[in-house]
Amino acid sequence: MKTKTMTPEKLKKIQSKREKEIIKWEKEKSRPKKSYYFAYLVFIITLIYATDEIASQIGTLMETEIANDLFAKFGESSVGLLNILGIFVVPFQALGLLYRPLADRWGRKTFLIINTFGMSLALLVIFLSNNLFLYFVGACLVQFFIPHDMHVVYIMESSPTKHRGKVYSSIKFIANMSVMLVPLLRRLLMTEASEWRLVYFIPAVVGLITSFIALLTARETDSFIESRLRYLRMTDEERLAEQKNSQNSQGGLIPALKFAMKHKQLRWLYITSSLANLGFIGTINYQVIMSYGYAQNYVKEGLFAKLGEEVMNAVSVGPVTAALFMFPVGCAVSQVIMGFISDSKGRKAAAITTATNCLLAFIGFTVGSNMALNPYIVGFLCGAFVGSFYSTNDVIIMMIGESSPTNLRSSAMSAQFIVTAVGVAVSYVIGLPLITFIGNSVTGIVSFALLVPGFVAALITLISKTHDTKGVDMDTVTGCEWD
Repeated sequence: MKTKTMTPEKLKKIQSKREKEIIKWEKEKSRPKKSYYFAYLVFIITLIYATDEIASQIGTLMETEIANDLFAKFGESSVGLLNILGIFVVPFQALGLLYRPLADRWGRKTFLIINTFGMSLALLVIFLSNNLFLYFVGACLVQFFIPHDMHVVYIMESSPTKHRGKVYSSIKFIANMSVMLVPLLRRLLMTEASEWRLVYFIPAVVGLITSFIALLTARETDSFIESRLRYLRMTDEERLAEQKNSQNSQGGLIPALKFAMKHKQLRWLYITSSLANLGFIGTINYQVIMSYGYAQNYVKEGLFAKLGEEVMNAVSVGPVTAALFMFPVGCAVSQVIMGFISDSKGRKAAAITTATNCLLAFIGFTVGSNMALNPYIVGFLCGAFVGSFYSTNDVIIMMIGESSPTNLRSSAMSAQFIVTAVGVAVSYVIGLPLITFIGNSVTGIVSFALLVPGFVAALITLISKTHDTKGVDMDTVTGCEWD
């Protein structure tokens, strides 16, 4: 309708703008690729993924120290209060979801760089924070940029179809191993629990340097360029007709959600994702479960009279720091398995394997902490639990990406976080009051009570309602194949 009322001058400006954009993308498309470009791209994406993993995990790896420092006077309720503070960060996650679909319009590279720089800047803000307000600002920035995951879109659109899962999981394996930097810095920089801010500095600097390297050297993905050029070369009549169909929209949360609701595959993947996150609270409190497990055992064995600053300092610089060295190893091993299984046996087989690993590792890690077993074993099991939890979600996200057309892929993967938020919200609504009012020591029990039924329900819907996407051609998939 709008095109009929536009003046010739305005139409001419629009056409000129389109032609300039076509020239821009044609120039990008014609840039020569060296024979080693894919290997180089994997290297760059690995660095960026490492920054993302550290930014995602560092707050959880330091949670007991942060909670006891920021909410020292509240004692046993400190972790619950820190998690409540986390609820106020949620609006910034929502803003991030509105921002993510722009990559379907403006390209992948721009947002790859912005996200990496933003996450790194957030870590720097937390390092410099000397009060609760600045910490909150840094936490908000982290949560704004983390959900975007543009490096994941890059991997999916740039990897060979037959090896997509292996490439993805191998990169994530290395990225997870980089999280070992956190316990290393804990050991080198922390002489007492209150010095937790020092651990944030080096990851922040590494991330800033990585974003600059990506700015100079990364190129746009071929899938996006082809999709965008195809859209720009349509006639006004073709574009107007296709804009009425959300399948052909150039990004946006609403078009992505409408598209998902019309197609069974995406609809059930969204529901499965929500169910799988009912136990989310356990993935943000594993360090608390570990810390209070060891601390309570020390009190039980008569090493300390009661839970207090002395025992928590002993735990922070002792067994917990030792355990956290093995956390990224367990996390990386559990996640690299997912990629090889998904490429050889299919996505569903990978999800079943990772979900089972998640449950078994969680039981072992919780029992091990409370019995004060060898911290390296406990740390490995903790990493295996968290890694398997996110691997299950990664398989679902991969299937969502492989079930979506290129012009809606980033938006569909972004919209997935909206439905996931339902499961996370239930986890918070049930878990936070119990932890806050009963005490930090019940975190493990509460997490288990939410995680187990959530994963069981997710597996039922995944197996019975969705189709495998192994081998899907990312350039030609329409999303209608499974209707």
